[in-house]
Amino acid sequence: MKVLLVGPDRDGLGDALEAEGVELTRIEDVANRPALEDAGVVEADALVLTETESATGIPVAKDLNDDLHVVVYTADDLPDFARGQADLIVDPELLSAEAVAEELAA
Repeated sequence: MKVLLVGPDRDGLGDALEAEGVELTRIEDVANRPALEDAGVVEADALVLTETESATGIPVAKDLNDDLHVVVYTADDLPDFARGQADLIVDPELLSAEAVAEELAA
């Protein structure tokens, strides 16, 4: 499984995903079209956002890969325009990074 992680990884989700054997690519800057393409969004299975400031990357990523699963892992509110395109929205205080990583890798 190939996952793109966008944003800071304050809760350790990236490490948890790698521990589950997931191929992880991190995008720490803006998740614009060139950054998503360079990170391999076309071949990716999932896009994980750890901050809502990167929400504009969701429709861009979905445009490039219709089969992409979008997971938002933050306590912040996701803007309405992106909410309908997210497959899963998880508050880190409710579910651990390890539990989310286990589910994504399954």
